[in-house]
Amino acid sequence: MATDQKSVVIVGSGPAGLMAADVLSNADVKVIICEAKPSVGRKFLMAGKSGLNLTKDEPDAAFLRGFYEAAPQMQPMLAGMGPSAVKRFAKDLEQEVFTGSSGRVFPKAMKASPMLRAWLARLVEKGVEIRTGWRWMSFEPSDRSNSNGAREHLQDLRFETPDGPQTIAADATVLALGGASWSRLGSDGAWTNPLAEKGVAIEPFKPANMGLCVDWSEPMAKHFGAPVKGTIFKAGDIHLFGECVVSANGLEGGGIYAVSRAVREGAPLTLDLLPGTRMDQAIERLSKPRGGDSIANFLRKALKLSPVKRALLMEFGRPLPTDPSALASLIKTLPVIHQGPRPIDEAISVAGGVAWDAVDDGLMLRDLPGVFCAGEMLDWEAPTGGYLITGCLATGKWAGSHARDWISS
Repeated sequence: MATDQKSVVIVGSGPAGLMAADVLSNADVKVIICEAKPSVGRKFLMAGKSGLNLTKDEPDAAFLRGFYEAAPQMQPMLAGMGPSAVKRFAKDLEQEVFTGSSGRVFPKAMKASPMLRAWLARLVEKGVEIRTGWRWMSFEPSDRSNSNGAREHLQDLRFETPDGPQTIAADATVLALGGASWSRLGSDGAWTNPLAEKGVAIEPFKPANMGLCVDWSEPMAKHFGAPVKGTIFKAGDIHLFGECVVSANGLEGGGIYAVSRAVREGAPLTLDLLPGTRMDQAIERLSKPRGGDSIANFLRKALKLSPVKRALLMEFGRPLPTDPSALASLIKTLPVIHQGPRPIDEAISVAGGVAWDAVDDGLMLRDLPGVFCAGEMLDWEAPTGGYLITGCLATGKWAGSHARDWISS
């Protein structure tokens, strides 16, 4: 390595950090990835445990809407690393992909591990150095000068490592430290303090794509783990056909995650337990004589409601109305009584993080020249279904490209 070769330190080894390293590995710079955990990409691997949803195959405008109020900031980044580019990127790593009926894109291997192995092999081949067990703690003022003897606006990085405290002098830094959920995988939000001490504006974290707390009655215990299939979830402007799972702590799963943002912002949540049945049809069936059947048996026979749906109806709708029209209306718009979101550490992702006003158009911190941010630590959120990983890849590529340009300038 030439003695005057510049160096970039990337802190964090999730999709955003690895993508920044990928971009920078093509430039004449020394790239060092520092990861606090003993191994890299832990949350990425967990995301692929039940099928790695890389992106969603849909028109650019529709995909961009998935980023809510951050869409204007994300638009240029997604233009360069949107769904089509993500599919090409996977194929470049020799990971064939397929598109499901919902438009979601997965690698044929489904899991994240083959893609991560191929990606890391490529980075190492290009000379990227990976240091695990290196936890970033703070910035230290640099005493370095440039070739003309003038002080440069640089920040040295201090780490806690297996060999004790270490400091790295970097010409540029990309922070890809994640959000504040799934702390056991590395995203613990601890980075907010050292950045706030440097004057960086940070929006408070809020859970996103999270379950809801429900204080269940005792009879619900036998339904814990049961899927609630074929249901329409309604909250605010969202009407979504999907499913969820009854857990000991409340309601989890894709249908709940899809409406969680609206619920978090105060919208009431209702369930249509009979999405394939019109209101008049439900009223007609409920108007038949009940005979000696219990209400549970009557609902099973008249409407073919599953045990878990009948349990939810009893849980949230008691006392059940006797009038067929009122009962049908309740089944079609069952209000969910809950105690708010599950704890932020259980959320799939978060809203909040480094404020957009704190970074320039290249994702460089205005108060820390040469320091760039990428991934979930920025203040954006998106639903599950491919948006999250694509957003991380897009911001990582953008930050890496502008860090490269910063060094060259």
